[in-house]
Amino acid sequence: MNENKNHQESSSDFFKEAITLLNQSGVPYMLGGAFAMFNYTGIFRDTKDLDIFCKSSEYTAILKYFSEQGFRIEHTDVRWLAKIFKGDFFIDIIFDSVNHICTVDDTWYERSAHGVFMDLPVRFIPAEELIWCKLYVQNRERNDSADINHTILKHGKQLDWNHLLFRMDAHWHLLLGQLLSFQFVYPADYADTIPKWLFMTLLKRAEEQYDLPPPVERVCRGPLIDQTQYQVDIREWNFKSYTIKTV
Repeated sequence: MNENKNHQESSSDFFKEAITLLNQSGVPYMLGGAFAMFNYTGIFRDTKDLDIFCKSSEYTAILKYFSEQGFRIEHTDVRWLAKIFKGDFFIDIIFDSVNHICTVDDTWYERSAHGVFMDLPVRFIPAEELIWCKLYVQNRERNDSADINHTILKHGKQLDWNHLLFRMDAHWHLLLGQLLSFQFVYPADYADTIPKWLFMTLLKRAEEQYDLPPPVERVCRGPLIDQTQYQVDIREWNFKSYTIKTV
């Protein structure tokens, strides 16, 4: 029990130091991950890391500033991720998604939620962007569907559903699937939380798929939501991958 208390105290010290330095750096950023979830749902998770979101043009300045303060930095994946380390704790600096769809831009800052974390002023990523990112996390090892349902349950009446539909427009199927999941999980809350116009719009799109001829090319979009389990489709079953990658 004392060990757990010491861990919490150490993580609190790290988080407060990290946010203090981020604020001192002068570089724009937003807090995401477990603490954005706490902001929108009240669900607390003990964690050793901070998820910080910023634009791709800004993360190098954050890395440089923390390096000057004695932290170890790592240019983890040029497509979307860098890291900052101190002991057992670390910061994920996220500026995109591995599928290069959820790219952080100025609109994230414009729509971010102002709040307080560790008694310090912060901005949280918008709830709509939180859901947008999580809709593409459907791996065997990690599936964020429950996180999305909890966010909708606790924050759904404040969501900008038009904006979320805009974000998911090309991959609206995932949003419809999530809404059906929410309807299954929360039958008593669905009607008061999910706008009927949104549900009917997506159902109409699904129905219209049957009026179209099948695509000429056999494409598997599975790698957009799971980068491992759909490899057999690409490597052995001759599907073309829809995954967007940059180098």
